[in-house]
Amino acid sequence: MASDASTRRGDKESELEAGTAPSGLTLRTLTSSFRSSLNRSDGVMRRLIPGLAIVFIIVLALFRAGELAGDYSDTQRTAETTLSLMASVVAGGLMSSEEKLPETGYRTTLKRILADSLPAGATSQGRIFLVTDDAGTIVASAPIQPSLESRPISDLLAPSQPLTVFGARAGVLSVPVVFATGGDSEQSLATVHHLDGQLGMIAVLQPESAVYADWRDDLSANVTLFVGTSLVLLAVIYGFFSQASRAETADDMYAATRGRIDTALTHGRCGLFDWDLSRGRMFWSSSLYELLGREPKDDILSFADVSDITHPDDIDLLGLAEHLLESGETLVDETFRMRHADGSWIWLRARGEIQSETGRAEPHLIGICIDITEQHELAEQSRMADLRLRDAIETISEAFVLWNARNELVICNSNYQSLHSLPNAVIKSGTPYKDVMAAAANAEVAPQPVTVRQRGGAPEGSYEAQLEDGRWLQISERRTKDGGFVSVGTDITALKKHEEKLMESEKRLKATVSDLQKSRQTLEIQARQLVEMADKYQEEKTRAEAANQAKSEFLANISHELRTPLNAIIGFSDIMTQEMFGPLGTNRYADYCKDIYSSGTYLLNVINDILDMSKIEAGRMSIETETVSAAAAADDASRIVTGAATEKNITVIAKVADTLMVQADKRALKQILLNLLANAVKFTPDNGTVTLTASPRGDKLRFEVNDTGIGISERDIERLAQPFVQVENQFTKTHQGSGLGLAIARSLVELHGGKLTIESKVKKGTSVSFTLPLSDTN
Repeated sequence: MASDASTRRGDKESELEAGTAPSGLTLRTLTSSFRSSLNRSDGVMRRLIPGLAIVFIIVLALFRAGELAGDYSDTQRTAETTLSLMASVVAGGLMSSEEKLPETGYRTTLKRILADSLPAGATSQGRIFLVTDDAGTIVASAPIQPSLESRPISDLLAPSQPLTVFGARAGVLSVPVVFATGGDSEQSLATVHHLDGQLGMIAVLQPESAVYADWRDDLSANVTLFVGTSLVLLAVIYGFFSQASRAETADDMYAATRGRIDTALTHGRCGLFDWDLSRGRMFWSSSLYELLGREPKDDILSFADVSDITHPDDIDLLGLAEHLLESGETLVDETFRMRHADGSWIWLRARGEIQSETGRAEPHLIGICIDITEQHELAEQSRMADLRLRDAIETISEAFVLWNARNELVICNSNYQSLHSLPNAVIKSGTPYKDVMAAAANAEVAPQPVTVRQRGGAPEGSYEAQLEDGRWLQISERRTKDGGFVSVGTDITALKKHEEKLMESEKRLKATVSDLQKSRQTLEIQARQLVEMADKYQEEKTRAEAANQAKSEFLANISHELRTPLNAIIGFSDIMTQEMFGPLGTNRYADYCKDIYSSGTYLLNVINDILDMSKIEAGRMSIETETVSAAAAADDASRIVTGAATEKNITVIAKVADTLMVQADKRALKQILLNLLANAVKFTPDNGTVTLTASPRGDKLRFEVNDTGIGISERDIERLAQPFVQVENQFTKTHQGSGLGLAIARSLVELHGGKLTIESKVKKGTSVSFTLPLSDTN
């Protein structure tokens, strides 16, 4: 890191020494910008150059392929042109010499004339000249081809070949030619010209293998040269790519290493610096910038920049530089403050060594700055805590002393000094324990002789000791974590005197305790009696609960037995009242039947109430909740009590919205509303009003029955909903009823998880309300 810092510092120095003229500054700026651009595009170029080289190889290949394709076409055209021209020249020579052909030696003469008619080099490159007679049989060839002579030309070119039909007009064509009987055909260029007289035609053939022989040689040479060049270039590309990859890996490793070092320096709250003492310029690492809350930069700082943010009371940078240059010292260890970017001061410890690089005569102070602000603050806090501790120890009323693990005095207060009458010379920190005890003028004498001893063998805890002047001390000693002892002595002389008085009081208290023990025995006897009474109470309570359960079961059974004859009495009295089987005779009999019917119906209702109450108390009453229309239940209950209300000219009003649905047992809800409305009608005077309303309250539906009746006093409301309880007694009541209506209604509401509430004022009316869960359909 120091080497890297030196290198960058050297680069910066070179730039600064390059000149101070504006033109030099502009050139350096442009050069720096160009180098920065290259550095930023270095990774792109590393990946772009191999791709460009490959593209170059592909373009070169396509270019050479295009040239070779053009050469191929030129070779073909040249061969066709040559064949056509040579055929025309030879045909003209043969036609001019056709009359000179003798009868005898015809073929020999023809071959000689053919040879004489051929241009120079006509038979080179595989060209073959064939002459046929007018029957199409080959009679001469050049160069001489004995295997082809005397063969029909159609064997070579096929019977329907356009060349033999159209002759020179067909031009030069590429046709398969069979040069050997029974052999394979060979693709060749051919042209045919018709002749006059006894000669038929002349055909010029040239195998394509011979036509393109030179072109194939050029192709092989080009391919070989291209492949060799490509391999060399690919090898160069591979070398460049490998070198670039290694360089990139090295850069990554360098960047990672530098990042780890910067991270370590940053988290370690330190930074590197390089100070050119001769020029007064300084280089800082990025971690040092971050340490001072400043933006990291690569520029070299001047002496003035650093001096401006250094506290003048801590260090003189100029004086330090002059001292180092003059004295020849190489090591520096200084502590000073520097200003943070937010204006606060940071304590730094700079440690470095003067070095001179090879080839450079200027000395450089290279080192590290460590943030010791926390340590400095902790040291200051520790000093302040020590002062506070000394003040606190001095202010306590007890004698306090602290010994270290070597039995040497650490600290004591003035109370300890005055208690033992110690001179100032022996209460200094580090004085051995035996010297302190030897100088003590007021030693311990009780409860046992005290000798000078090592505190390491002294027991921990508290003990009492009497001084020579008669005072008593309670001494508490505890071992500290470092092996020392802390001792606190409290003057308990007054306590000792008070203890003597307490001893006398103790004797008197013992007598009192004896009396208290006798009283305690009496109380224990009474407690046992109370326990026996509680057990008897529990037995009686259990017996009463069993009797109440038996009562409920009895009422349920007797009510069931009474309902059967009552149903018969009510049914027959109704038949007699309606005179279904004929007249009864006297009207008095009809009145008696009506009385029997009404009395039986009343008695049946009472029995039904008793039976329902017995089921509830016996725990046999169950409800099955369902979604019930509150309006329908209210209408049914109102309709049932309408008859009784009409007799007293009482108006019954039901205000329940049709959309309100409640989750309840349909029969139980109807019975609750019927009981409440019946009670309201019963205790409301003539021309009164009974109102039933229902309104949502959160997830509950609140039913409320209001009347303008006689009302109930507050002392009677609490007991009114209990079974068989009525406000009026048997001698004063003016209304019929068993007193079970409200009790049954309350029990059914509680079975639904609700609560029945009664509010009433005497002579103004009563309001009874209860809540049931709303249905999800709401």
